[in-house]
Amino acid sequence: MNAAEEQPVSPYDRIGGAPAVTEAVERFYKRLLADEDLAGFFKDTDLHVLKRHQVALISQVLEGPKSYEGRELAEAHRGMGITPAQYAAVGAHLVAVLHELGVPQDIVDHVVKVLESVAPDVIGADV
Repeated sequence: MNAAEEQPVSPYDRIGGAPAVTEAVERFYKRLLADEDLAGFFKDTDLHVLKRHQVALISQVLEGPKSYEGRELAEAHRGMGITPAQYAAVGAHLVAVLHELGVPQDIVDHVVKVLESVAPDVIGADV
């Protein structure tokens, strides 16, 4: 075996790469827009751009080839008044989509840890 064959497979590749991440993002926003407590946050948003950013962000979290180059999370969420309960609901929707798609639990756990680590940037973005 050469060194390239011994490289560990990234979480991104393990779940199916770009097609899987894109499908996850599509399902994720479908759920968010159907949630009456969350849909209002997206009323005046260009969903195409937002989804593209989300694909890049999730790809980066999963060690994929795309990297997120959008605004910092705190800046992007400033003034939105996102509560801890709303943030938790968004996270629950994402986790539900990952489970629907059969994403391995260790990868779901990694995503949950990232969500927990960035929560203060999104919830506390009003300060």
